[in-house]
Amino acid sequence: MELLNDMALFVEVAKAKSFRGAAEIIGVPNSTLSRRIASLEKTIGLRLLHRTTRRIELTEAGLIYFERCRRIVDEAKLAHEQLGEMLEQPSGLLRVSFPAEFATGYLMPIISDFAEAYPGITFDFELTERVVDPVSEPFDVVIRFGEPEISHLIARPLARLQPYLYASPSYIESHGALDHPSDLANHECLYWMKDNVWNLGNGDRNAEVEVKGRFRLNNVALIRGLASLHKGIALLPEEVVADEVAEGKLLRVLPEWSGAPMPFFAVTETRLLPAKTQRFIEFLKARLK
Repeated sequence: MELLNDMALFVEVAKAKSFRGAAEIIGVPNSTLSRRIASLEKTIGLRLLHRTTRRIELTEAGLIYFERCRRIVDEAKLAHEQLGEMLEQPSGLLRVSFPAEFATGYLMPIISDFAEAYPGITFDFELTERVVDPVSEPFDVVIRFGEPEISHLIARPLARLQPYLYASPSYIESHGALDHPSDLANHECLYWMKDNVWNLGNGDRNAEVEVKGRFRLNNVALIRGLASLHKGIALLPEEVVADEVAEGKLLRVLPEWSGAPMPFFAVTETRLLPAKTQRFIEFLKARLK
């Protein structure tokens, strides 16, 4: 049991790349942590860490040991938690990274309902559009549109959201109505960075249009906001613009045409998930459907 405990401590130090950082996460004194890792290295007979004044790095042996230990520790934690579930509901701190605008504009009621269903769970949320790696950052799950950009992660599909074309009534009045997707080439379009080719479909008809515009963005809120302020045509999921459509700020353009479905994923470091994370992913998937 002592060896397993030391392996778990080593995994935390390797993840944090710092004794101090790992000590703060797991609540073990820095001196104790350093002593236990030194004892583990002595038992194994190999140095696992290169220590410097600012941070630590894994040796070649440490890297191999970390990959093996991480799976063993995850399995042990999961087994312990699954037994605990027989006695009580999932609990603990759940750390999640969300795409900012989609979380505040659409997921908030779902998150609220989940919190009501599992009162033993506390939450630490980050809202951001940046690429997040749950291996090197302290997140249990990362919620994102599109396939994960980091290949070694586990992506679980939650839903596929259908995007449509939207513009403000004032924009259409001043720039003219559209009859076909090819007309987009003559309009101001609000598009995602490096994604200025829109593939649209209408039943068995397809159109590929290279769009242009003064604004290239990497934030859904900005795209939606600028469209509401008459700056161009946006291609967004209807869930994101539901309020603006209801208020008359935006209307659907070429309503019979839609973009390619946008996959929505829960991304984790491993398939071995604690109950709090597993329940959260299951809850999101059920509600998003």
